[in-house]
Amino acid sequence: MDIGNLVFYGLAALITLFSVMVLLESNPIMSALYLALSMVGLSFLFFQLQAYFIAGVQLVVYAGAVMVLFVMVLMLFDLKNEDSAFTKGKLSGFLKISAAGLFAGMVLGAAVQSVELFDLEPIPASTVAHQVASTKQLGILLFTKYLLAFEVLGLLLLLIAIGAVALARMKGGTHAKS
Repeated sequence: MDIGNLVFYGLAALITLFSVMVLLESNPIMSALYLALSMVGLSFLFFQLQAYFIAGVQLVVYAGAVMVLFVMVLMLFDLKNEDSAFTKGKLSGFLKISAAGLFAGMVLGAAVQSVELFDLEPIPASTVAHQVASTKQLGILLFTKYLLAFEVLGLLLLLIAIGAVALARMKGGTHAKS
């Protein structure tokens, strides 16, 4: 095993550890911190795979901007007075791990099913490098061939932000209606 594979597996193990800690942590701010650490680890993983643009976007957009948004929304809630049935009791850790395992199984099943359904074969790296050689070509490809997916993702992020603000107002956060 060469050093590249060792770094890859080490980063994958750290990302997995931080992701599990997101589920196991009872403090939401610490959970958000572990989520940010897993995103930073994912950025390093992309960097190690020589996907420098994706690594930069992952670090700036997700680990930076999105995590700041998450922490701001968490600060809007009055979490000291919240009673969470999922964090109390003897089975809370078991339920969290079971839910994470079920979700991972569903994702793995969907990935296996999509590979079997579409008979996907690996694309040579030279072909991908030829199609997307610059950020300009990536932007053109994103706004032509993948425009619908890009717009749906933007709409989904907008709905998530609106829902978070609505929940903060409804649950009695700092900006709740009196």
